[in-house]
Amino acid sequence: MDFDLTEEQRLLKESIDGLLTDSYDFEQRKKYMKEKGGWSKAVWGKLAEQGLLGLPFSEADGGFGGGGVETMIVMEALGKALVLEPYLATVVIGGGFLRHGGSEAQKAAHVPGIIDGSKTLAFAQLEKNSRYDLFDVTTTAKKKGDGYIIDGEKFVVLNGENADTLIVTARTKGDRRDRSGIGVFLVPADAKGVSRKGYPTQDGLHAADITFTGVEIGADAAIGNQDSLALIERVVDEARVALCAEAVGLMDESLKTTVEYIKTRKQFGVPIGSFQSLQHRASDMFVAAEQARSMSMFATMANVFEDATERANAIAAAKVQIGKSAKFVGQQSIQLHGGIGMTMEAKIGHYFKRLTMIENTFGDTGYHQLRVAEAGGLI
Repeated sequence: MDFDLTEEQRLLKESIDGLLTDSYDFEQRKKYMKEKGGWSKAVWGKLAEQGLLGLPFSEADGGFGGGGVETMIVMEALGKALVLEPYLATVVIGGGFLRHGGSEAQKAAHVPGIIDGSKTLAFAQLEKNSRYDLFDVTTTAKKKGDGYIIDGEKFVVLNGENADTLIVTARTKGDRRDRSGIGVFLVPADAKGVSRKGYPTQDGLHAADITFTGVEIGADAAIGNQDSLALIERVVDEARVALCAEAVGLMDESLKTTVEYIKTRKQFGVPIGSFQSLQHRASDMFVAAEQARSMSMFATMANVFEDATERANAIAAAKVQIGKSAKFVGQQSIQLHGGIGMTMEAKIGHYFKRLTMIENTFGDTGYHQLRVAEAGGLI
């Protein structure tokens, strides 16, 4: 199998790398964190100008028709730069729901705004006791005439504080953990009855806890049908694949930063990188990062499998390896930096925080290990 990038993909990589090199060093990132919503509207505009926000959408919808490899390239670059902007929430997840389940009218209403950078989205899915089970939903969407009334609470909604539109999972029928009767709805963030409490997360991003109290929406707000669990699982799997790629970028930069540090940090009059034991640690970090890269590429390829069970199992296996590698590379990076690695002034700690959040997003390592085991293994 040829793993080399095509000419167009190499140009994409050069484009995003060049943009972030100019716009996103560690000091600039600190400034962006202080802006409203916790990210830079100027950088978001630059991503739009380069067509990166329209990358996965079809040409018919005004996008570029990019696939999983193109998303992988972008997410790796965003990870290396510790980007705060809501690419995952808006383009990967929000765009995924519109691409796979949206009507032509819904695409026309939302996709152009995503592509030009004027609209951001957020996926309101996690509930107080749901953990990682996508089918565990207590928020309700009750019929009222041709429309619905939504009541419930969602927690840790990534970009929920700043999003223009919320994509909400809500139960139209059945009990809390039934796999049927779950719908997906587009809800304006400023709709009457929507209350948002925003806050920064450990990795510097922003999220919100959102309460829906008698929120009335029309029939045209429903994405797909009232049994949309398969759609939710497909889009979340795409998000997991994107997170795997982002983690690879984070690990690459963590390893690079750590190796540079041990080459210059001196102890007993010599660089600590000259100590064989630390060289072995750096070598082990490299191996872990490469294992993660291989599984990220595997997940990217698996994302187009027609068999949903086979696709989900492959992506779960990738998330397991990403979680293990992220923990090892992150912990060793901090250990080799010593005390300074624990400070807010050192960027290595920020990389570890983001890796830790990725490991716990849409299922941690233990959760996905159980999924793979229940499926009888990867092969």
